[in-house]
Amino acid sequence: MPFDYKKEYKEFYLPPRKPGIVTVPAMSFLAVRGKGDPNEEDGAYRQSIGLLYAVAFTVKMSKLGGHRLEGYFDYVVPPLEGLWRQEGVQGVDVTRKAEFQWISLIRLPEFVTPEVFDWAIREATEKKGQDFSQVELLRWEEGLCVQCMHIGPYDEEPATVAAMDEYAAANGYAPDFGPDRLHHEIYLSDVRRCRPERLKTVVRHPIRRLP
Repeated sequence: MPFDYKKEYKEFYLPPRKPGIVTVPAMSFLAVRGKGDPNEEDGAYRQSIGLLYAVAFTVKMSKLGGHRLEGYFDYVVPPLEGLWRQEGVQGVDVTRKAEFQWISLIRLPEFVTPEVFDWAIREATEKKGQDFSQVELLRWEEGLCVQCMHIGPYDEEPATVAAMDEYAAANGYAPDFGPDRLHHEIYLSDVRRCRPERLKTVVRHPIRRLP
């Protein structure tokens, strides 16, 4: 059976609907950075998703080609993730989507080294005939966070965030946003095939323990 990160690391991908505290270790990602409303048709955000999946599946399907990757194991491509920020906002304001600055992410398996990443970019470029120069290899350690499973439309996330803030404060933690400490979403549903009220999204915020 292919290795499935969602099933093997449920504490990061399948949290309960009640908030909880988690410490997230360093992981490697494919990443594309951009700005603007993610709902814009054919906009930069949607283009970034296409770029990420093209490279992600180039790595996964390398098993069918002649280029053998050292340490390769078969796996399920992890879900799309997103880091979001806006100038002057702690967390995000979903009513001001045009001001979003985002990083789209897909987690990579541990065998993807910088050399493997470079190969995947070259391979995707040759096969797809696209420019993948926006895609980067990102090593990121998220650290101490509060998180919760959000069920429903993205625009209803503020209620989930409020519950997370309340839980964190009651347990002696405070928000800890910064340049590398951002509003984080993990998308477990395909928005094209799922009704808005049934969307499943992991929402995660950085925190610090109060003295």
